[in-house]
Amino acid sequence: MKLYEKFADDIERLIRQGVYRHGERLPSVRQASQQHRISITTVLHAYLLLESRGLLASRPQSGYFVNLERADGERQMQDLRASKPIAVSSTVDVSRLVLSTLRSIGSGDAVPLGSPYPDPVLFPFEKLNRYAYTAGRDKTLWSLTNALPPGDPRLLRQIARRHLENGMPVDPNEIIVTVGATEAINLCLQAVAKPGDVIAVESPTFYAMLHAIERMGMKAIEVSTHPEHGIDIGELAAIVKSQPIAACMVMPNFQNPLGFQMPDERKRELVEFLAAADIPVIENAVYNELYFGDAHPSSLKSYDRKGLVLHCSSFSKSLTATYRIGWALPGRYRDQVEKLKFLNTLATPLVPQLAIAEYLERDGYEHHLRRIRKAYAQQANLMRAMVSRFFPEGTRISSPAGGYVLWVELPAKVDAMHLYQLALERGITIGPGYMFSISGSYRNFIRLNYSSPWSRRIEEAVIEVGKLVASCAR
Repeated sequence: MKLYEKFADDIERLIRQGVYRHGERLPSVRQASQQHRISITTVLHAYLLLESRGLLASRPQSGYFVNLERADGERQMQDLRASKPIAVSSTVDVSRLVLSTLRSIGSGDAVPLGSPYPDPVLFPFEKLNRYAYTAGRDKTLWSLTNALPPGDPRLLRQIARRHLENGMPVDPNEIIVTVGATEAINLCLQAVAKPGDVIAVESPTFYAMLHAIERMGMKAIEVSTHPEHGIDIGELAAIVKSQPIAACMVMPNFQNPLGFQMPDERKRELVEFLAAADIPVIENAVYNELYFGDAHPSSLKSYDRKGLVLHCSSFSKSLTATYRIGWALPGRYRDQVEKLKFLNTLATPLVPQLAIAEYLERDGYEHHLRRIRKAYAQQANLMRAMVSRFFPEGTRISSPAGGYVLWVELPAKVDAMHLYQLALERGITIGPGYMFSISGSYRNFIRLNYSSPWSRRIEEAVIEVGKLVASCAR
């Protein structure tokens, strides 16, 4: 193979992988010659070869541009984000399945019933972006020290005030700002357990918690969880008697995927039991603001008297997922979590912190939340009604008290992985139950996201999934 042919093949591979996208300008002949240490003639021949293959178009006085449109106007290939999802084998690797689902959601044209994220259409992007732009122009904020743990003082004050308004006074000095709730959970888990330790989790449970346990070399043990009352405290007590449990991880409010709100008395009972056993509990509270009832739900942290509740939350589900700002209230483990934060990621980006702090100070966060809660409650009712009507007999559905996900038990013959693949072929994503357990217990369960404003497209997708379920149940 001649050198110019090899260079042309390298460029073509990058184009087909989406590194160079349709309409983008390639480096000039002279630039490419310098970058790759080849002659100008070699580059020119390579570009001409790619032009003959229909992958480049030359523009006088401008250079060479990627051209992926055929004569009929259709694109020859998709970009990286629209690439084919990872194939999932019959032996389900949860991490790969989650990644495949997220990639398929990101393809742009898939109906995101399987998304773990809230639809951002109700989020105040323009205001937040204006505040971020203003903060980014302030040169006095460009020092790294302003972003070091525990976080920006303005944001820490606003988080403390928000907790107070919701009936849970907290010490602002306990708060540590993190890169989303995921980092908060990871740091808290690192603080209370070590590789090889056993962590008790709800079953089913949100897969991000299982990922954190797996990544740190720990072991998860699943505890039965009631769809209205939460984790089975009696079963947890029996497990604690039979083996050492380093920590417990739960989501007591609007649990993903079940959607329940754990009753206050059971929250108190759980905290008292764990306190007596001296077992820390990591509380995932990311959905606490998204309640459908009249009052903000209580947290496990409200009943903590020994500093054993490590409360984690974020603004990603209620204000903006783009900025990835979360926080932890780690109780007696506060200093250790702060140290781990510094060692792991050094700091949390300051501009997003300042933009959110400005919004909380000036723009009626509670009014924004009321609008989202009302929308989600209405969409939850619509989704439940559609599933009840169009899914076959034997289907059972959860009754979420908040959040934006619905847990669906399908007839016993239905395999959620097979259904997932069938739906994906039709441009619809769902969340297979396999993602929410390490034991494969939920093979005929799926999770549906109802955060997107109701539309004909959403409605048709739900009806189509119902038809697929019926065909699989025969």
